[in-house]
Amino acid sequence: MTLITQNSALINRHGAVVNLMAYNPNDPHADARVFTSGASIASARSILILLHGRGSNAHDILSLAGAVPLNKVTVFAPNAAGQAWYPQRFIRPLAENEPHLTSALNVVARLVQQANASGILTDKIVIGGFSQGACLASEYVARNPTRYGGLAVFSGGLIGDKIARANYPVDGGLGGTPVFVGCSNVDFHIPVGRVQETTAILRELGGNVTERIYPNMDHTINDDELRFFAEMIKGV
Repeated sequence: MTLITQNSALINRHGAVVNLMAYNPNDPHADARVFTSGASIASARSILILLHGRGSNAHDILSLAGAVPLNKVTVFAPNAAGQAWYPQRFIRPLAENEPHLTSALNVVARLVQQANASGILTDKIVIGGFSQGACLASEYVARNPTRYGGLAVFSGGLIGDKIARANYPVDGGLGGTPVFVGCSNVDFHIPVGRVQETTAILRELGGNVTERIYPNMDHTINDDELRFFAEMIKGV
């Protein structure tokens, strides 16, 4: 596992030095540290971006990487400032989670840009997360629709007290991106209705979405979800 600090840079496969972090004193996550595992970025053919949940950290979400094949896959796992990507619940009005939400979305954007700068096309990038990280992953992909390698939403959904459809204007823009959305039907943190709304929006955006609602499951990731995730990574 490699720790990338705010003052470090990566050397991409073309030999160019690429700065990972952007500096912005008004950005709560501008100094977010990013941990990596799997293949070196110089030898990678695909990138997996993993986003942890509230109260967790990059080390915890990297445990997901141990359940999937990582042949020539580099894993990026950023740490949220204060172990939270945004302060309120994801179903609160968007303004209540700013500027943290925009800052968090920018972290994901920088990692996608880093992958692209290293020669990895976006259709070879899989973005996944659990809980608050799943909400962030789905929100980023919906706001930035293109053909990704995949999106894995483990116990999460699109952000806001109401889904702001105007934030996701490009119908069909995901171009058949494989998407997995999984959650319990009784998750205290994630209303099942929001999960289903998220599935509907991602389908409108052109995602090839598999939704699985698990009866009476805890707020966790189960073996069935991990198997599906592993197949998604293999497909990339």
